[in-house]
Amino acid sequence: MPIPVIMDCDPGHDDAIALVLAHASPEIEILAVTTSAGNQTIEKTTLNARKVLSFIGSDAPVARGASKPLFRELIIAPEVHGESGLDGPALPEPTRPESPLSAVELAAKALRESDRPVTLVPTGALTNVAALFLAHPELKSKVERISLMGGSAIGGNWTPAAEFNILVDPEAAHIVFNSGIPVTMCGLDVTHKALVTRADTERFRSIGKRCSTMVAELMDFFVKFHEANFSFGGSPLHDPCAVAWLIDPTVFESREAHVDVECRGRLTVGATVVDFDGRTGERNVDVVMGLDRERFIDMLDGALRRLD
Repeated sequence: MPIPVIMDCDPGHDDAIALVLAHASPEIEILAVTTSAGNQTIEKTTLNARKVLSFIGSDAPVARGASKPLFRELIIAPEVHGESGLDGPALPEPTRPESPLSAVELAAKALRESDRPVTLVPTGALTNVAALFLAHPELKSKVERISLMGGSAIGGNWTPAAEFNILVDPEAAHIVFNSGIPVTMCGLDVTHKALVTRADTERFRSIGKRCSTMVAELMDFFVKFHEANFSFGGSPLHDPCAVAWLIDPTVFESREAHVDVECRGRLTVGATVVDFDGRTGERNVDVVMGLDRERFIDMLDGALRRLD
């Protein structure tokens, strides 16, 4: 049976591709999509989620999340994802309506109505997930696992210490990592190895379908940014890793660790402190450290071939 999931995202190029992968994979059933602020403002990320879901033909309900972190001012990343948050392909206006429910209440409704435990897949800041646990602690028992993109054992990408998603709302991340729910952390340790090259992009484009062309155009923008600013030899495709791990964990390598989040450091706020030895607490997170890149690209290719 497919894994029921709630996707929480801030599209964002790699968030959009994570939605495509989840929708196209028979191993996954999307119960709901909730949006967060981060890559862009909540107005833009919500519109982008609706555009992507409409384009790929998903009927998952979409709800708007918090416009800012729990206690901090919002950080956004227009230099990475463009002014729209999804620069590149010219997606049509969405046909998917926005739910009248908030992100927290749509997620709560999906959890209550599911007859099976649900996996949460947050690929942005963890504000909505933390708010869900604070508002409805009784529903934590309905959550099977959290497979998230965020954090790092090796240092940050927005500051020397912090990965962007965790830095946006470190207090929310602290709540989530200490929720008692099993967490799989697909952080920079693995996502910097999930490289999509220009050759991979052309492989996707050559499939010749609407959705594969959209993904290729997303990657055109994303690869151009990363080639201009980093030395990866392509673009790390961060967020789809959190979905791909659910589809086939054997593609990945991971280690258990105790993970917590620095919320007060002058230089290290937003850092995920990863203790593989368990000296600071019980191991609460499966930290994904590596992947088979070719199998990851094959998974994306197969998903795109299943869509129009």
